[in-house]
Amino acid sequence: MLDTNLKQQLKGYLERLVNPIELVASVDDSAKSVELMALLAEITTLSDRISLRRDGDNERRPSFTINALNAEPSGVHFAGIPLGHEFTSLVLALLQVSGYAPKVSEEVQEQIRALPAGLSFETYISLSCHNCPDVVQALNLMAVLNPGISNTMIDGALFQQEVEDKQVLAVPSVRLNGAEFGQGRMTLEEILAKVDTGAAAREAEKLSARASYDLLVIGGGPAGAAAAIYAARKGIRTGLLAERFGGQVADTMGIENFISMQETQGPKLVSAMEQHVKSYDVDIITNQQAKTLLGNDLIEIELANGGRLTSKSVVIATGARWREMSVPGEQEYRGKGVAYCPHCDGPLFKGKNVAVIGGGNSGVEAAIDLAGIVKHVTLIEFDNQLRADAVLQKKLHSLANVTVIVSALTTEVLGDGKRMTGLTYQDRTSSTSHQLDVDGVFVQIGLLPNTYWLKGSINLSPRGEVEVDAKGHTSMPGVFAAGDCTTVPYKQIIIATGEGAKASLSAFDYLIRRS
Repeated sequence: MLDTNLKQQLKGYLERLVNPIELVASVDDSAKSVELMALLAEITTLSDRISLRRDGDNERRPSFTINALNAEPSGVHFAGIPLGHEFTSLVLALLQVSGYAPKVSEEVQEQIRALPAGLSFETYISLSCHNCPDVVQALNLMAVLNPGISNTMIDGALFQQEVEDKQVLAVPSVRLNGAEFGQGRMTLEEILAKVDTGAAAREAEKLSARASYDLLVIGGGPAGAAAAIYAARKGIRTGLLAERFGGQVADTMGIENFISMQETQGPKLVSAMEQHVKSYDVDIITNQQAKTLLGNDLIEIELANGGRLTSKSVVIATGARWREMSVPGEQEYRGKGVAYCPHCDGPLFKGKNVAVIGGGNSGVEAAIDLAGIVKHVTLIEFDNQLRADAVLQKKLHSLANVTVIVSALTTEVLGDGKRMTGLTYQDRTSSTSHQLDVDGVFVQIGLLPNTYWLKGSINLSPRGEVEVDAKGHTSMPGVFAAGDCTTVPYKQIIIATGEGAKASLSAFDYLIRRS
């Protein structure tokens, strides 16, 4: 099942196994069980520290558990065949169950060990989801460190009936002890904050005690990363505050216009950016959200958890988020048919009818991708023509299971109270209303700047973008801005990095003149 190159890489990783482990498979006579057993058998040939049993009693088949040999069960379970993006989760689980030290601080490890027993997580994923491994790996690590915690990765495409029964229509989707826990990408720290109720207050106290920065960057996308690097290279005390590192880029798969890289993927580029920032003396604070900006002698940032940070200067690089349709039913059925990431959630709609809202590059690319998975795609565009690049439109129109509707305004998302069942739209040329029966809708209509927390503090454009001049100055002295959250045109990764560098240099110039 593994090609020669991948097998060689895996063999190298398995040389790091600390103690013997065993794979306990729960299988039946299905083709997928045969496929899983072939994968597990192949893994055992790569290390004499791995053994395989097929007498597991897990009701989900095919599935397997990774245990330390002659030890208590680890609580790490895989229901499905963890290839694709989840192959990394499998490799890490093998190493960590064997005793290989995880790359998290001792403080975080102690926090996990102190959690109460009886936490049983189920993580529904798709193998094409690039956000899912972060969640699976975080929960697996918790299961390894705390014997009272378990996590089961469940491939939604393989266990479709279970997905149907539990109304799982977005991934990653996590359940805790049978109840909904969370959806979407979550870091280990975010998960811990939800299960350890005192963590937020403790973290707020620690953050408030930190010394003031010379420059604090708010945002961890390309603009924020560039600003932090340029500031650190000047030798000034630099901090970077972000909900997560990477921003939108972490959710982008194909990138073909970042100069010097003919082709790359968002998560790969984010990893490179993060490592670049970490190579400098930058105080990185993630999983935190800025709430208020106050301008005094020292600029003060109030955080959502109640903590406060101060700095002599600030670069705002909070980027943007998916624009919503803002129609009745959208919020009610978000994650229950209403989706925003075709790469992540597309496999959950295999064999079904879906709609895509938006005729730009993102919408047309989504429709093309989904057409290879679902039964039929209906693309709905507000304008009287598609706005995507010609090469994408040509590909779209060549697909037999795609219908394009232009001059149409989506007016409502319909559902039965549990999940989405369809939508209504208005023909803008005739003003007639139509109903479209679909199981899901993927919204691809652009972006909104993440500036809601700045209203009343600095000048924003009618579109909510931070107003900046040619050097990145905002209306508040000492505060600069860069990237997709600003009025700078053309929201592109390479433009954001340049704007971040420029804003950082402007901030340094401000600090010199101020002192």
